[in-house]
Amino acid sequence: MTARILPGDTTAIAQAARLLCEGELVAFPTETVYGLGGDATSETAVARIFEAKGRPRFNPLIVHVPGLTEAERLGEFDARAREAARRFWPGPLTLVLPRRADSGLSLLASAGLDTVALRVPAHPVAQQLLRAAGMPITAPSANRSGRVSPTTAAHVSAEFGNEVALILNGGASVVGLESTILDLTGTVPGMLRPGGLTREALSAVFGEIAMPSADANAPRAPGSLPSHYAPNLPVRLEAIEARPGEAMLAFGPEHPAGFAQVLWLSRTGNLAEAAANLFAMLRRLDRPEFTAIAVMPIPEHGLGIAINDRLRRAAFR
Repeated sequence: MTARILPGDTTAIAQAARLLCEGELVAFPTETVYGLGGDATSETAVARIFEAKGRPRFNPLIVHVPGLTEAERLGEFDARAREAARRFWPGPLTLVLPRRADSGLSLLASAGLDTVALRVPAHPVAQQLLRAAGMPITAPSANRSGRVSPTTAAHVSAEFGNEVALILNGGASVVGLESTILDLTGTVPGMLRPGGLTREALSAVFGEIAMPSADANAPRAPGSLPSHYAPNLPVRLEAIEARPGEAMLAFGPEHPAGFAQVLWLSRTGNLAEAAANLFAMLRRLDRPEFTAIAVMPIPEHGLGIAINDRLRRAAFR
């Protein structure tokens, strides 16, 4: 039995908002990936998200709100945070800020930290749902913990079946990578996770952006565990030749011969196109008739930094 998938129209959004208010879990589209949403003020709803995903409880969640006004009720905003919100919200940027004592948020959502991760998604269905629900919504990627993130409603259905009350269909995710996470609790802004907003774009506004090392035992941000975004098959990076039985993710106009199947992240070497295709294509090649998924080299700049981050975690064994 699978969850209902409904088009993200006004009627379905109203139904999803009611379910969230009743403590149910609802999957919905964002411009980055699909999220598994629950009431961020309810310890029970947040615990259900951890249970459904099989997610370690020391791994914090991102809280989604429709705008800066709502975000300021949850986190302590300084001038830098307001400037980041003004320039990049709505969009693929999550801000880690001190959590307000009167936020009313589930402490479990922050995994025991005194901070909160906040995002304002740009997808119109996500925006409408957040306003209809009238509450902050925790929404990690709608997949089992450590697995490939979903970029379509069908991906979510394949992951969870009837464990989700409703899936809102908003089409394929345009960005295709999770949000960039920027920590503004220190003197120097720190990028805790590369994502859909490039380091270059942030540096143009804030200057130096630190890249702190992640602690696998006490992560400050989602998606920072060594093994994450992983298909069932092994992933081999920087591939320049074929090995028996391998499928390939190609980047650029040419690829080495001899692979069992080839999918192009981008024939033209476009990093935005590659980012949008990455998770869906990993899923398509994750089949038992192949021995592994080989990936051609991806440039380490712009969105390539986030793509390579996901690939390294997918390849970790």
